[in-house]
Amino acid sequence: MRTPELTPPPSTPPGAAQELDIDRSDPAYRRWLSEAVGKVHADANRSADTHLLSVPLPAGWGVDLYLKDESTHPTGSLKHRLARSLFLYALCNGWIRPGRPVIEASSGSTAVSEAYFARLIGVPFVAVMARGTVHTKVELIEFQGGRCHLVDDARQVYETAARLARETGGHYMDQFTYAERATDWRGNNNIAESIFRQMSAERYPVPSWIVATAGTGGTSATLARYVRYAQATTGICVADPENSAFFPGWRDSDPGATTDTGSRIEGIGRQRVEPSFVPGAVDRMMRVPDAASIACVRALEDLLGRRAGASTGTGLWAAFRIISEMVDRGERGSVVGLLCDPGERYVEKYYSDAWLAAQGIDIRPYLERVEVFLTKGTLGQASGQVRGA
Repeated sequence: MRTPELTPPPSTPPGAAQELDIDRSDPAYRRWLSEAVGKVHADANRSADTHLLSVPLPAGWGVDLYLKDESTHPTGSLKHRLARSLFLYALCNGWIRPGRPVIEASSGSTAVSEAYFARLIGVPFVAVMARGTVHTKVELIEFQGGRCHLVDDARQVYETAARLARETGGHYMDQFTYAERATDWRGNNNIAESIFRQMSAERYPVPSWIVATAGTGGTSATLARYVRYAQATTGICVADPENSAFFPGWRDSDPGATTDTGSRIEGIGRQRVEPSFVPGAVDRMMRVPDAASIACVRALEDLLGRRAGASTGTGLWAAFRIISEMVDRGERGSVVGLLCDPGERYVEKYYSDAWLAAQGIDIRPYLERVEVFLTKGTLGQASGQVRGA
């Protein structure tokens, strides 16, 4: 019996599309990726949720104030949540690769937390920061195994980080763009879901207001989206320091707003409106003087026996103002703010009278106003306060 000849497959007819197949699957990388994601998840499981602290106010006011203490995260700040979300987002998008550096533009706290997660999954980390960042943060980043690249002008951090990523083949994390989308704002133990769960047994379980501050804008976006998704009546107020573009950008509906001078309140306030800031989800904004922010954290130490960074004070001043208005109107309810990071990082700045004098900051008038507020419930109306603007 004759074996039939094998005939070659017909050639592709002229003009017909070619059948193409490119396989870039990499089993070794996927094993590494699975282990890396598992390590980040395990960190979340090990870290108990942060506490919700009750700030003592006169019971007769009928208004309760709480601070979500984010300083108890493993890396000591609110940015630990953000860094975890950013790493999961970048890993699952295939942007972080074994052996290649993660590079970030930061004012310090996010970089501390990202250095922690970079070491956790075994990749190099470089933080691009302004040279004026407190040295304590530089030490914390280096303690976590990261490296710091300092620039003279804070506005240079974005392009410098992007350039370093291109030159090294690494990944520029870009928290200022991805903060609002990396966090699952519908739930998954985000900060908003945690606040509402912890408030459920309080006498006013649905907060009248939640007060946040803006560095990337991601936290206020998460809070605002969640309260709408949960059909809550809670208002979202963003407190903004001097020299920040967020407030004028929100006030004037101008996403291109910029400022010439950087914020003195580390961690919040930017010279441009960052892409992660979602202005349409914010109900109210306040411009808070730097002296008021610092006075509030000095007063908080007497109230709670805790030192906090000045960004906590920025939000606390706004919370005091809201409570003052509620007391004046005879309203009852609760207000929640954030304790963003520990004051021990800023001993050389916000707890230093010499630094305040060098900056020309006089906190005494604001300390007096806080003292009056804490006894009488009256903070006084802000100059330039406009309702519905």
